[in-house]
Amino acid sequence: LLQSGRHSWLAGLKTLVLNVSRAVTRDVLVTFSPTEGPSRLNTTENGKAGKIHLPREIFRSLSSQTVSVVVTVLNIQQLGLFKEVNQTEQVLDNTVVGITVGESSISGLQDPVQLTFPHRELPQGVTPRCVFWDPSKGQAGGWSSSGCVTQPGDKGTVCSCDHLTFFTLLLNPALDGSTGKALMAVATAGCGVAMAFSIFTMAFCIFIRCTFRFEETVRTNLGLHVNLVGSLLLLNLAFLLNSGLSGRTHPSTCGVLGGLTHYCLLCCFTWTALEGCQLYLLFVKVLGIYIHHYLAKLCLVGWGFPVLVVGVAGAIGSYGEYSIQTMDHQVIAHLCWITSKHLLVHYITNCGYFGLIFLFNMAVFGVATQKSCSLQGTGAVQGHRKPWKVALVAAGLFCLLGATWALAFLTYGISSAAVLYLFTVLNSLQGIFIFIWLVVLYYPKTKETTGSLSYIIRHDKTTTASQ
Repeated sequence: LLQSGRHSWLAGLKTLVLNVSRAVTRDVLVTFSPTEGPSRLNTTENGKAGKIHLPREIFRSLSSQTVSVVVTVLNIQQLGLFKEVNQTEQVLDNTVVGITVGESSISGLQDPVQLTFPHRELPQGVTPRCVFWDPSKGQAGGWSSSGCVTQPGDKGTVCSCDHLTFFTLLLNPALDGSTGKALMAVATAGCGVAMAFSIFTMAFCIFIRCTFRFEETVRTNLGLHVNLVGSLLLLNLAFLLNSGLSGRTHPSTCGVLGGLTHYCLLCCFTWTALEGCQLYLLFVKVLGIYIHHYLAKLCLVGWGFPVLVVGVAGAIGSYGEYSIQTMDHQVIAHLCWITSKHLLVHYITNCGYFGLIFLFNMAVFGVATQKSCSLQGTGAVQGHRKPWKVALVAAGLFCLLGATWALAFLTYGISSAAVLYLFTVLNSLQGIFIFIWLVVLYYPKTKETTGSLSYIIRHDKTTTASQ
């Protein structure tokens, strides 16, 4: 029994010892793999093994003429070592690589040690992080990334560290199966609620636009709101169709459904941008000129521009089946969306496009809030508004300008699950927020609504738009 236990322990440890002279003029290169252990770099290396690059700076600082370089590859699953308390991140291949040179501690290197950890393409949302074992962290030690730089790649991740110790690559876990299914359930229920309130909002805007007599700017605002809520309605409908039909459709049908979902998302972003542009005209430019068929031209941009983007993306075959996976590659859900091979299309047309829109809208929101506060202080605004209503108007504008979508940029990292829940819930409630905001803002005090985001106060030398 003792002998078998000894063999089992040794199976998780592989070591390479090299004697290196202090006068070395070239860097030392070593390869390692979890199954074969470390070895000297072979010129015929095919790139599947990990690589260790030791700079010659290490050896020049040594006092001895010849030192031993020890490279140890550990399988921590077999050895039961290097386990951090409450660790949520996964160690790549359960492999830890230890490097020692001589008997002294080496740190503060100008030319860092480089370790290349090979791996296949990681699931979306998984973030690699280069770490080393710090015995002084906590009561029993823990992983730390101080002094290490992570350079992710498609076929491997390069870790550059300024010291020698035990290194590994931690993978920040993607969604687990239960969390993913819970998020899908919340998103599905939220889409149903959002669709219902989107219909209520559109009906309300059309009703008051046709029933009451407003100035042209207010009618334009209502038309903008109808189109934005309409794009939200189509987006929620496309998501429900997508989650219900994907995985059981023909590849060509899935491609069409993926393109339709992408189109609805881009329409939503574009109408959010147009809401910001309208707010900019009211508060900064102070719209006082007549634009022939202004709302029709906005519709041409809001519904037409996404057609061009989706057409180009579809021409290069960007749409198809996309799988949401856990860390162990368990499929949570199938969606018809932009395929994994064309994620660059997603980063440019979705992340990049919305990022620019969000920055512009937040800048406009800041200017509008500042001018509104200044007008309240000088008494230039007609009437007295309650603080809760002012806060509600600001919150509604914040939501209307796409602030809830910005949470998507925070879904990468340690707290991604919590942020994903927040992102899913808030976007599901976006239709409710807009509905309540419009009802309070435009109805039933119709005399006051003539100033909603549009009434113009003219002075001798200046003209100001308020609310």
